[in-house]
Amino acid sequence: MAGQLPAGPAGQLTPAGRDAWPGPVAGLVAALVALATGEVVAGLHERLTSPVVDVGDLIIDRVPMPVASEAIDWFGTSDKAVLVVGIVFTCALLGAVLGTWADRRPGAAAAAFGAFALVGAFAAARQPEAAPLSFLPSAAAAAAGAASLVGLRRAARAAPEPVPGAVPGSVPGAEGRRAFLALAGAGVVSAAALAAGGRWLQGRTSAVASRLAVRLPRPVRPAPPVPPGALLEVDGVAPLITPTSDFYRIDTALVLPQVRAEDWSLRVTGMVDRELELSFDDLLARPLVEEVVTLACVSNPVGGDLVGTARWLGAPLADLLREAGVRPDADQVVGRSVDGFTAGFPLAAALDGRPALVVVGMNGEPLPIRHGFPARLLVPGLYGYVSATKWLREIELTRFDQFDAYWIRRGWAREGPIKLMARIDTPGGRVRPRPGPVTVAGVAWAPTVGVARVEVRVDDGPWVDAELADPVNDLTWRQWRYVWTATPGRHRLAVRATGSDGRVQPEHDGDPFPSGAGGWHVVSVRVEG
Repeated sequence: MAGQLPAGPAGQLTPAGRDAWPGPVAGLVAALVALATGEVVAGLHERLTSPVVDVGDLIIDRVPMPVASEAIDWFGTSDKAVLVVGIVFTCALLGAVLGTWADRRPGAAAAAFGAFALVGAFAAARQPEAAPLSFLPSAAAAAAGAASLVGLRRAARAAPEPVPGAVPGSVPGAEGRRAFLALAGAGVVSAAALAAGGRWLQGRTSAVASRLAVRLPRPVRPAPPVPPGALLEVDGVAPLITPTSDFYRIDTALVLPQVRAEDWSLRVTGMVDRELELSFDDLLARPLVEEVVTLACVSNPVGGDLVGTARWLGAPLADLLREAGVRPDADQVVGRSVDGFTAGFPLAAALDGRPALVVVGMNGEPLPIRHGFPARLLVPGLYGYVSATKWLREIELTRFDQFDAYWIRRGWAREGPIKLMARIDTPGGRVRPRPGPVTVAGVAWAPTVGVARVEVRVDDGPWVDAELADPVNDLTWRQWRYVWTATPGRHRLAVRATGSDGRVQPEHDGDPFPSGAGGWHVVSVRVEG
């Protein structure tokens, strides 16, 4: 019969007539089993990490800066979650391809799983303080994936294929295909269970309980009360103190480091007269001070929200450095994180009177894990990429001509002072105000300098002074507002700030890379007629 597929012995179809779908399904399931096995093995010891995390960290370290900047622009603080999903999706897709090859090129399929193990082992070996057996999760994952693929492909080949034209319900091979699908389904369920078990095992080393047990002492110098005039009470404007849950998080950690306070210590090393080592209890026993400070990310675009203000509690960094005895030729302070990240800033910024802190508390609570528990650095006036090391484990005194920190090696500017900036918070988005009085409002910041003036311009009109809220200090943003008499049609609203030093925010000042975005924030507003 024309178009009939070739038949083999006992009425079975030859391989040329077999369905194509079991191969990709088998490969997909095998990839999921492999990833889940890696999670379980990683949970067997606190110094092991999953292949997904290892490869993700490697990608973060190696990705070109334009790509990293684009990822932050597109996904913001969700960039790492997107990366993890992308890695899992890519592995699943590659598994489906390998399943397709498995019958025709079994050697290539086996080699691909071996390559998976090598890539994972290489990425694991590059982790800071990698364990001697750091390759185990990747090796186990590859072995489990390969075994699953072989088993599923055997099950698929064992199922006899249908004879064309047979009566439905009596098709030879239907039971075999159902058995294959049942086996594949069991593989998916097993992968889900293994992944959940792996995450549970890894959660045993969580620092949550340690953080909950911390009782912060009262500061010897609390932050002054917020002046009543510092709050303008305008809907849509960022609050003076950013809620901890809303505070931005940008760092290189694909998985949050879990550091228990009872296991933590801080060393002050390098170009000092005497090295110091403090436990967490030692740090809490020192005189702690409280400061309200605005912190910004260098990746923040004009008008962006990668900036926030918090009430920080910590030990003055200058006191620690003086106690260690800084040598005269040192000019850089480097913070080192438990995950290997480094950030370096001028020694002068720690000693010039600004309240640089080794932070232990945020908004009245111990530091959240995502913000660096047990301790982090904070240096007012500097972008976080050069100063705000989270999960801090070491402070090293060195020189700029001897050491480049993490982001400096990737082309970012060396010193990173936060740029003068004003932002329009309202109106914005799809809000369409009606003609008449409309409140235009937002925040402006220039940490360590302070904001002295904010001006608003409508279309090509003159700059007009906005009302400024009372300052909390020179380290904190100020709210502002301007009542605009809106007329029907589309309008452009622009804002600019002037610092207490007389410097006016320029119209154009570049993209975030390499030293932070600058320029006027401009929004387009349509007023209903």
